[in-house]
Amino acid sequence: MRISKRSANRCAWLLVGMALASTPAWAESPSTKQSARSRVQAEGDAAMERMKRAVGAAKKSNLPAPAIPARPAPDPSLLRRSFEGLARQRSDPTAMKRAAADITAAREAMAAERETASRRIAQALGLEQPEAKALAGAAPSSLNKGWVPVLFVSSSMPVAVLRTYAADLALVSGVLAFRGMPGGMAKVEPMARLSAQILRLDPGCEGPDCAMRNAQIIVDPLVFREHGVTRVPALAMIPGDPAQPYCERDETSPRAAHIVYGDAALSGLLAEYGRVGGKEEIRDALAHLARR
Repeated sequence: MRISKRSANRCAWLLVGMALASTPAWAESPSTKQSARSRVQAEGDAAMERMKRAVGAAKKSNLPAPAIPARPAPDPSLLRRSFEGLARQRSDPTAMKRAAADITAAREAMAAERETASRRIAQALGLEQPEAKALAGAAPSSLNKGWVPVLFVSSSMPVAVLRTYAADLALVSGVLAFRGMPGGMAKVEPMARLSAQILRLDPGCEGPDCAMRNAQIIVDPLVFREHGVTRVPALAMIPGDPAQPYCERDETSPRAAHIVYGDAALSGLLAEYGRVGGKEEIRDALAHLARR
């Protein structure tokens, strides 16, 4: 079939058009890419400028700040009815009795557990007194508890000296007072072992079956501060119970009228206490010491 020149030209132009239409996007010229980037940048700058103008206009406006609406005053009659309703409420006597009984039972159980734990610790450290018969003759007869001899000592003193003081204090139901524990208040075992060494009747005895002197040992920095004791040994005749718990003390707790210092025997410290004005306080203690 014969093809005319005009048809051939049309086919050529059609092929050129198809070739241009199928050109990929990455085949764009660099100038086209730069132009698109510039337009995006310009639009971003224009948006930022509009935002700045909006913020500036908001700052210049004098609109009042939002405020929380005032709370309406309560209705007096409603409040009165509420309190009257609370006053009319009655407690259940049965429930109150049951609660009081539960509290009493809990306190008794706690006291029993504390006693059991204390006994086990004392037995483990050799501080538990085995029987009353073991202390027969070591403890004095009843002593007037009007004034209790309190001897302020330190764990740095020789154990032999502390044992001598404890033997004399056992005759007058006295107390050995330490400011703190050897090794710090967080360590109980060193103080327990020192107490056992001081109170054992037989210094060579070991274990829970050893008989102990009837002298009390306390660790009480408060009693040192209350009486202004700065050096040891020191003696005070304290009225009442010198081992009273901290929570039961106050500024009016009884204190000794005098403090005597000196590296002397208990009898000598008591005599000095009497010379400074405490003859009435030391009368019973000296009488018990004289019976040795």
